[in-house]
Amino acid sequence: MHIAFYAPLKSPNHPVPSGDRQMARLLIAALQRVGHSVEIASELRSFTVSPEPEAREAITALAGQEVERLCKQWRNGRQPDLWFCYHPYYKAPDLIGPPLAAAINMAYVTAEASYSERRNASGWGPLQSLVVDAVRNAVVNICFTQRDEMGLGASIPEARLARLLPFIDVRPFDAEPATPNPLRLVTVAMMRPGDKLESYRMLAEALALIDGRSWTLTVVGDGPARDEVMALFAGFALGRVEWLGERPGDEVRDVLYQGGIYVWPGIGEAYGISYLEAQAAGLPVVAQRVAGVPEVVRDGVTGMLTLAGDAEAYAEAIAYLLENSNASAEMGRAARRFVLDERSLEVAARRLDQLLQDYAGLRT
Repeated sequence: MHIAFYAPLKSPNHPVPSGDRQMARLLIAALQRVGHSVEIASELRSFTVSPEPEAREAITALAGQEVERLCKQWRNGRQPDLWFCYHPYYKAPDLIGPPLAAAINMAYVTAEASYSERRNASGWGPLQSLVVDAVRNAVVNICFTQRDEMGLGASIPEARLARLLPFIDVRPFDAEPATPNPLRLVTVAMMRPGDKLESYRMLAEALALIDGRSWTLTVVGDGPARDEVMALFAGFALGRVEWLGERPGDEVRDVLYQGGIYVWPGIGEAYGISYLEAQAAGLPVVAQRVAGVPEVVRDGVTGMLTLAGDAEAYAEAIAYLLENSNASAEMGRAARRFVLDERSLEVAARRLDQLLQDYAGLRT
């Protein structure tokens, strides 16, 4: 099939790295892996931090222009078989795909769409209604987590839903891990206000509880909250925490291969691609049992998941793996098998292709 791909939150070509950009690129790679041709239909970012109409006017006008442009372009050339929208939600609804699909009778698909009824009370109702309409009219809505599937199903019972488990390209992790450094903790995460900063805060609090034990922490990441993040760890001895800043993918992989335990609380994580990459490198994970994290970490098998907000339990889980190198190593081996065997790009590509073959012929 010829597929028009659109990510209203962040284009796959966006210059700032993030999990959203990475998953958009992975989905394109998965579609191409099984023979589909993919074009990025639009670079328009529909995201706003506020639901006020004044903040949305310019984006709405630009979206209308994109609909006109694409209608004209495709009527004079090859029309895609379907529109594939990745991650429409209340702050970044798809303003292009639904009217375009209706105008030219094209199948419409979403992946990782989300809806939260409680957002309506804070002024997002009109934009949420756009997400509801898109989900309702899609031939299929592909959900990465049970949480998202249940949320959409409860709010939009007529929606057609299907599961695709979170995945990564495992080819960069072909090399077998060397003997890990069991005392080296590793974190890879952006530094920005909100959930990311709160995860760093909880990590610092937990590590302070086990400051008397032997460990070092290597942090890969950067962002607007860098100074605040570093201040959270200022009380640790010099050299205890290593700050590497933002690094390209191959260097991140090397850091993971040289680590012993991957630590990231994961407050608000949709699922967390970094957890899959760490496990592919043979690292056990210590995270919280929150949001979509249990979709990518098997508690007691590939890592340890603690109760949300319990810094003491989180510290104890890290301490357990520091003190029990055999258990840590076994979890690391299980983690690597889990990702390579079950969460690879190849496995996801076959599943995604089957979903599109099953649903793409439908029209609403």
